Amino acid sequence: MANEKTYYTLEADSHLKCAHCGIPLVKGNAVFEYLDNAFPVELPVCPQCGFVYVPEELAMGRVLSVEKVLEDK
Repeated sequence: MANEKTYYTLEADSHLKCAHCGIPLVKGNAVFEYLDNAFPVELPVCPQCGFVYVPEELAMGRVLSVEKVLEDK
């Protein structure tokens, strides 16, 4: 992912823990993919199992608006 723009960044909150592993989440790289488009993001992830935390505000706000724009194309 070198030289690619990161579309969204969210720091890992020290209170967020993986529900499966029980360990704190850390900031990590993830990719949102939708309709053959990929968007690199930095979100809290579980360093053990790879679970990615997507806050509701992001999923129902920015992500939803991007989905609508892509569907309208």
